[in-house]
Order: sequence, then C-alpha cells, then structure tokens
Amino acid sequence: MKISRQQMLEALVAILGKAAVLQETQDYQRYVSDWSGSRLGTPLAVVRPADTEQVAAVVRFCAAHAIPMVPQGGHTGLVGGALPDHARPELVISLERLNRVRQIDPVGFTIAVDAGCVLEHVKNAAEAADCYFPLALGAQGSCQIGGNIATNAGGVNVLRYGMMREQVLGLEVVLPDGRIWNRMNALRKDNRGYALQQLFIGSEGTLGIVTGAVLKLSPRPQRTLTALLAVATVEDAVQLYTRARRECSDLLSAFELIPRIGMELAFEANRQLPEPLSEPYPFYVLLELAVSGPVDLQDLFDGYLERSMNSGLVLDGTLASSSEQARKLWLIREGMVEGQRLRGEHLRTDISVPISAIAAFVEQASQAVTEVSTRVTILVYGHIGDGNLHFNILPPPELAHGAAIALLLQIEEVIFAVLDRFDGSISAEHGIGRVKQQAYLSRMAPEDVQLLKGLKALFDPLDLMNAGRIIPRQAQTAID
Repeated sequence: MKISRQQMLEALVAILGKAAVLQETQDYQRYVSDWSGSRLGTPLAVVRPADTEQVAAVVRFCAAHAIPMVPQGGHTGLVGGALPDHARPELVISLERLNRVRQIDPVGFTIAVDAGCVLEHVKNAAEAADCYFPLALGAQGSCQIGGNIATNAGGVNVLRYGMMREQVLGLEVVLPDGRIWNRMNALRKDNRGYALQQLFIGSEGTLGIVTGAVLKLSPRPQRTLTALLAVATVEDAVQLYTRARRECSDLLSAFELIPRIGMELAFEANRQLPEPLSEPYPFYVLLELAVSGPVDLQDLFDGYLERSMNSGLVLDGTLASSSEQARKLWLIREGMVEGQRLRGEHLRTDISVPISAIAAFVEQASQAVTEVSTRVTILVYGHIGDGNLHFNILPPPELAHGAAIALLLQIEEVIFAVLDRFDGSISAEHGIGRVKQQAYLSRMAPEDVQLLKGLKALFDPLDLMNAGRIIPRQAQTAID
C-alpha cells in the first residue's frame, strides 16, 4: 500500500517519538556521507531507534508499506554500502543509540553488546574486565560493532585472531519483515544444524539488521613489543614475516607493510610525527608481539632480530621502549591513510592474494600500472600476515578531476586483471557495497549469483533491506 512521505513521517514519530525522527535536510547531513567523503542520495528521513524493539517496530512498518531501508553505523565504510540510494529514496535507520554493553563474562571470555556500540568502547569495556577484544581498526573511535559484523571487518590483528567472523558467537537480528531473530548465546561449541548467524556476518545489511552480538574475548596482553624494521623489497618483507611466524611462536599479532611514500604521507597528515630511523628506506615492516603469560618477549624478539639482520633481511630498525613510542609508530600506519585523503581523489583498493604470491603480484601489478601511466604514484601497503594489500594510486596533482577519475578507473581494471591471474579477491575486508558490485558480479560463477539471489529472496522477498548492495536491486519502491 502506497503512502505519502508525510504519512510515513507521522507514523514513525508515533513509533519513536519526534526527537528520534530527523525530517529536514539540514538535520541529517552527516548521515548522507561516509569517511571517504562520498555522498549519494537524500534519504526519506533518518530514524534513531533506542533499542531492538524499536528497530523491529520501524522495520515492520516499512515492510507493511514497502518502504526501502538502509541500516547505518559509524559512517566509516568505503564502498557506499550504508549511504542512501540516489535513485530510490530510502529510510536511514541509524543504530547509534543502541550503544549498551549488556554483559561481560571474564570467566568465559565473552561480551554481549548492542550493535551501535563503538568499537573503541567495546575494547575499553573488555580491558576494564582484564580481557581483550582484538579487532583493531584505524576507525575504531567511530565505527560500530554492527557495521564491523555486517562487513566482516578485518584490521591489523587478523593473522593472530582472525576476521570479525571469528569473533562472533551469537547474534540478535531484526529480519526484513520486522521479526526479531535471537541467537545471543555464548556457546563456543554449538553444532545444531546450520550456523545461521554466519549468514548475517559480511552480508552488509542486506539480509537483516544486526542489533546485538555476543563476542569472544581473549586474555589481556600483559606485555607488548612493537618494532619498525626497514627492508629493501616487498619480497624481503614477506620472508621476514615467514621467519617471524616460525621464530616468534604464536605471539605475532600484527605485521604491516609500509612503503616510503606511505611514511611521507603520514608526515604530511601529522607533522608532529618524527622520522623513526636515521635515514629513509624503500619499505618498512611494523610488527607487534603480545603475550599474556610468563614468556620473555624481549629475548624472543632479540634472537629473531639478530638472525634477520645477519641474513641481510633487516637493514635497520627501532624498538618502541614505551607505550607512547609504540603509539607513535602506529600513528604512522594510520597517518598514511589520512595523508591519502588529504591529497584528494585517489584509487583505493582492498585486495588479497596468497601470502606467498604477494611480492610477485606487487611487481606485476606495478608494471601493469606504469604501462598505463608513469605519472601516477603507486602506494602499496597492508597486512602481510593475511595477504590483504591496499594497492592504491594517487593521480598526477595537475590532472583535472574528470580526467583523474577516468584514469583511476582504467588503472583499477588493470590491477584487477593482474589480481585475477593470482586467483585473488577484489575485496579483502571492505565489502562490496555498490562501488565494487560490477567488478564482483563479473567474476562470479552463474551458480554463485543464483545462490546469492536466492538467499536475498528468501530473507527479503520485497527487496527492501539495503537493496542494490552486493547484488542489483530487484524491486521498486511503493512510497509516493
């Protein structure tokens, strides 16, 4: 049944109260753009429910009147998945008020939280209970747990703790028809049929709205060692990683590749950052070891470093002697992302290849890019330990905006073509959204696409929930 926008607004106010329904354009500007600066359509309105029951009531109303919905978290996405559509107006459902830590179990090492909890707050709550939640992202001060789950977030600790999928024990989800699916259990082993909660992790809000989660915790590290090591090539960085996995037991939690241009971008973004070594090098590795038991980290690392330097893999390095020094080293990693944004329009990729193929891929992709243009800046960095690279491109600064966009799109196709030769993935941790949809579907087998569409039709037959993300939307809106 079609209704007018005014009728919709009156009904939503009746459900949530006037303060929770943002109706005017000036009130919801921050809900129509994400961290990357992308802006899409104007929403029908923005609603801010306070709990799961209110989310369910809003969704039931939308389902009854065929009103398209887009759930939204912390605005840190990079693929346009949580922004309102420009072609089909949608109701933005913000989860920011669902921000309670429901329960912490330090004996069973679990934490139950609302989906709107900011990641950093969850990490702090875990630490207060002498526990540790390992997901670590540059955007952890603003991204939300629901978004982390919906996109299967990765971050710098994946090599030790796994993706977000590995951190989730139970979920609470509002389905597209407004029913509440509750599996908020903390069982480590539960083999009763299909693991339905796994369907929602990484689904980008297309199958339902995550409103709560039970997450795994780990013992809080008592000692952490952070070091920045200089290497000559990407191949040397990969060999250094392999050596670290073998010689540092299972205590290696992060192993990041940083090129020299990335460090310079970090200095542009934060001029308070000091040059960490006495001279510049082509590449750097930022690694971290952490332990919660009686293990001598220093002795373990010293032996690893001595052998690595004697073999010629490590050219120079610095070891953080305090938590403040460690923080400054990590600020370099975070700062180069901000530095790219300050440079303006650029190509961001989020790809993965087998770890053993990283060096060969970087070499071949770099060569392919330079065959298109020798004036672009190639910036390759990322998580060596899980094969996730960000092969980014900065266009020539003098190039006009339209020409820069065209060049970057051409280069993206070239990079993806090389990636296909390595049987890699075009999305390692950012998701598909709308930005990567065409590239994603063109690489999917017909059977895969059929299964995707079948799942979407089963959960959301009216195609109202974040439609047009991952796969093209299938239905039209019924609102006037």
